[in-house]
Amino acid sequence: MPLLEICAANLQSALAAQRAGAHRIELCCGLDGGGLTPSPGLLREVRRQLSIPIHVLIRPREGNFCYTPDELAIMLDDIRFCREAGAEGVVIGALNQHGQLDIPMMQAMIDAADGLDVTCHRAFDYTTDPQQALEDLIQLGVHRILSSGQAVTAFEGRFLLQKIVEKAAGRIRIMPGAGLSAKNILEVADTTGAVEFHLTGRSKVVQPNPGGDIPGLEWWYWASEEAKIQEVLRLLHP
Repeated sequence: MPLLEICAANLQSALAAQRAGAHRIELCCGLDGGGLTPSPGLLREVRRQLSIPIHVLIRPREGNFCYTPDELAIMLDDIRFCREAGAEGVVIGALNQHGQLDIPMMQAMIDAADGLDVTCHRAFDYTTDPQQALEDLIQLGVHRILSSGQAVTAFEGRFLLQKIVEKAAGRIRIMPGAGLSAKNILEVADTTGAVEFHLTGRSKVVQPNPGGDIPGLEWWYWASEEAKIQEVLRLLHP
């Protein structure tokens, strides 16, 4: 049975995901920068209000996935907090300067997760050898890879995703994500053979604006939309 994870960047999105019948959320913030670790307050409130599993994105800043020891310390502390706050999983990734997985950093984060479900995020899409990265993640004991198939969208990367799913052969789950919607989810599912999928299903929430927008401080915001998520679920579960 296909599983749908919603990328939720605020409380409104998390609640919409649960109401719509999604199976899990990835909690984050700052999606315009590719997603960052959410605040402790957001995680605590989402945990209080949701009964579906919560996986938390661990990413301390925008930009590349090559981290300093100080940034690793931040991520380890965030992972420990997620475990204490009742999250079911964390979403991690780190690369070295050669475009390979940073195995020592990955191992340190997995150790800090201490039994939580672990997903490798789209740092995988920047690896120079995705086949080797796949084997490394399997060896590390990671449960799942979130990937667009090293393309802008999972639809564009669906043929590489198909190859990765075949090579994984059930040893690790491959979860297509990036640009998925009701318009393309079935073709991605049919092509790749994946059984877990990741999307935002978001729309603009526009509120009355007493003045003009300032760039970067617009009056509207993005939130996952219950109807969009339900539409995808109806396609996945006819």
